[in-house]
Amino acid sequence: MAAPRLRETDESTQPSPLARYTAAATAGAAVVIRHYSTSFGLACRLLGPGKREEIENVYALVRIADEAVDGAAAEAGLSTEAILDQLDRLQEEVSSAIALGYSTNPVVHAFAGTARRAGIGAELIEPFFASMRRDCDPHGHSDASLGAYIYGSAEVVGLMCLRVFLAGLSVLPAERARLEHSARRLGAAFQKVNFLRDLGQDGQELGRSYFPGVDPLHLSEEQKAALLLDLRADLDAALEGLRRLPGTARRAVALAHSLFSELADRIAACPAEVLVTTRIRVPTHVKLRLAAAAMAGTGPAFARDGARSPAQGEGRAA
Repeated sequence: MAAPRLRETDESTQPSPLARYTAAATAGAAVVIRHYSTSFGLACRLLGPGKREEIENVYALVRIADEAVDGAAAEAGLSTEAILDQLDRLQEEVSSAIALGYSTNPVVHAFAGTARRAGIGAELIEPFFASMRRDCDPHGHSDASLGAYIYGSAEVVGLMCLRVFLAGLSVLPAERARLEHSARRLGAAFQKVNFLRDLGQDGQELGRSYFPGVDPLHLSEEQKAALLLDLRADLDAALEGLRRLPGTARRAVALAHSLFSELADRIAACPAEVLVTTRIRVPTHVKLRLAAAAMAGTGPAFARDGARSPAQGEGRAA
């Protein structure tokens, strides 16, 4: 009996070394975000292939920078000065990777590829890192410094995601401005919800006070109500642009909006004195119900469905 012939490997079908490394880096970014945030991981699953990976690349970089200032680096024994140095190094590596198209840090490499494709530049990256450094400052915020902090830590992330969603599409300047306004308001709402969720931990463990005039360990019902009113105004303002997002981006962002609206409702129902000792969460079965609604196109984000932007339909070239 003749021996079976071994099929020769067709080298033309094998990924190049850079393509293979990029694929591994992108897969690693997805692991990072899903390990840290089930809510954003769930929302990302509603995105179409391609956009999903790009958004995960953005959030993975945001997460590793955030973890550096939220306790991981300090637990490793780094001083405040050393943490700031790490942030400087990370920002420099991000800038270099965007310029070169390569980084030995897989998360940075994945983000840089997304940044190059979506047009994410220093105008968004620098404010983000400035806000990360501000978290190392023990002084409380003024109204002005809090606004700058929220812009850098959250609003620019919304703008990064919007650039991913609009990449390759033809969008008029006025429409882009409308979408950017909504992306900023939604990012601000997300950040304010997180401030309230993490009130006790931020105050007790990290020594942070974000809201001017509010003692994070002695929140009153009146203060809680005022803060919720403010963040709900952001959630409402974000809906106009959310409804005009293209393709699967609309479903994914609608789910994120629903999840944070649910968190706001649960924070409202939680007594202020309990809120400072308990981190409010959305149960898994509620998350799945909200995901099903987003998939079905129901809820506030899908009202007035006739309001469409030139960005609707993900196939038009810029």
